[in-house]
Amino acid sequence: MKFIGIIPARYASTRFPAKPLAMLGGKTVIERVYRQVEGVLDDVCVATDDQRIMDAVQAFGGKVVMTSVNHKSGTDRVQEAFTKVGKGYDVVVNIQGDEPFIQPQQLEAIRECFDDDTVDIATLVKPFKPEDGFAALENANSPKVVVNKRMEALYFSRSIIPFTRGKEKTEWLSGHTYYKHIGLYAYRAHVLQEITSLPQSSLELAESLEQLRWLENGYKIKVGISEIETIGIDTPEDLERAEQFLQTHQF
Repeated sequence: MKFIGIIPARYASTRFPAKPLAMLGGKTVIERVYRQVEGVLDDVCVATDDQRIMDAVQAFGGKVVMTSVNHKSGTDRVQEAFTKVGKGYDVVVNIQGDEPFIQPQQLEAIRECFDDDTVDIATLVKPFKPEDGFAALENANSPKVVVNKRMEALYFSRSIIPFTRGKEKTEWLSGHTYYKHIGLYAYRAHVLQEITSLPQSSLELAESLEQLRWLENGYKIKVGISEIETIGIDTPEDLERAEQFLQTHQF
């Protein structure tokens, strides 16, 4: 199978406008994401809605395609880009444009999910550890996932799931394995077309998590596990944390 990585990157983020062009260790965030993916998958391309981002990607020698400004989700943007540049590829990997520390091992883990011919959609999770603390667990910007025995997602939520009854919150992380969702998805090409044709669902609108649309419509999502910590950049404060992370890690 051939895998193409597509990185959706829009300019008008509510919490952090122009985020893809923010500087991180002397490079833009979008270049750092691109460099982490380059060479791991068969191909990689940025999908943007803004000429400034297109110019920045072309300046560092990356592949980029312009997409509509009207998309409601990154997956919709990935689908449009795939129709333009994805001919001949079997699986599309959606890499978040605000994950500059995505690791090759994580991309390989999501590829391995497709060794099973029945898998149509895959994503990754990372177990929370007791030392992460309860504040990390209850952070609404860090969605949680519960899975079945076959490592398929049952539900994603910004709330803490499951609720641990009868224990103090300080004991929750030591008594149950909670999973943090890593915003990395992969889809077989025909499934990507199908799920982006679906109307937004009630659970998706309630939680503002597009993957709930797929679950509501009966799609199964295979879940791979990664032990690697990454830092997604949603706010300027996250960028400051990423700068500190960069100073102590080699990228």
